[in-house]
Amino acid sequence: MKEKQSIKSVSDDPMPLKIGVMGGAGSDIPAHYLDRAVRLGEEIAAEGCIMITGACPGLPLAAAQGAFKKGGNVIGISPALSLDEHAYKYGSPTLAHHVLIFTGSGLMGREVVNIHSSDIVVIVGGRSGTLGELAIAYDEGKLIGVLTGTGGISDMVQSILETCHKETGARVIYNDDPQLLVNELLEVYRNEHFRRPSVFCRGVQAASPITIANGKKDIVCGMILEPGSAAARREQNGSEYVFCSLHCAEKFDAQPSNYLESEKSDSSL
Repeated sequence: MKEKQSIKSVSDDPMPLKIGVMGGAGSDIPAHYLDRAVRLGEEIAAEGCIMITGACPGLPLAAAQGAFKKGGNVIGISPALSLDEHAYKYGSPTLAHHVLIFTGSGLMGREVVNIHSSDIVVIVGGRSGTLGELAIAYDEGKLIGVLTGTGGISDMVQSILETCHKETGARVIYNDDPQLLVNELLEVYRNEHFRRPSVFCRGVQAASPITIANGKKDIVCGMILEPGSAAARREQNGSEYVFCSLHCAEKFDAQPSNYLESEKSDSSL
């Protein structure tokens, strides 16, 4: 059986993408919801992404188990100060995680670290804690996936956000199929959202059309950047190159000769 091909090889990225799975941590979750969470974790691992959870039981743990079983890397952001407090005060799991990070921030403080650490956030089921994580991710302009049909908050997200009437730069994708959801999230992130993955990043804002005459071209993705809008710059052979994002700059750093040769070929046409 052939291994599933990811949308984009992890080796093409300077750092694997981190997908945070936020959801219900209760003990009375229906088995078919847990099965969907396991499949979500398997898909995240199959795409070579790192999974982040709140190191809690329930749906995030089921997703972690799915990823762990498929050889994926799983990081748990714990509310506790130590492993002892994590296990005994919070009753949280240690299995199916490669790394536990002890924030000492409590349950609500831990939510902020969860979201800051995730490139993409996926909501699965959930109650008030998951609602808090959704609010943080949305306010920060993150790319958010919602695994619909898993109960709780996940089936109310669309109506909640419509009620808010607030534009933050966040993009929300809904799907009840774990594989399709992960595929679409990665496609959107790698083609669009990486340019400004959160409100804390200097991205290229929407602007009036510009041309080569008054802007510079990002030789990695081809975007024309207006003066002063570059997220990163590099010097190479006496020439300056500008990039729309750190993602593009790091791709250039990894293999500058490829992009410089491509630029020479384009200019000779």
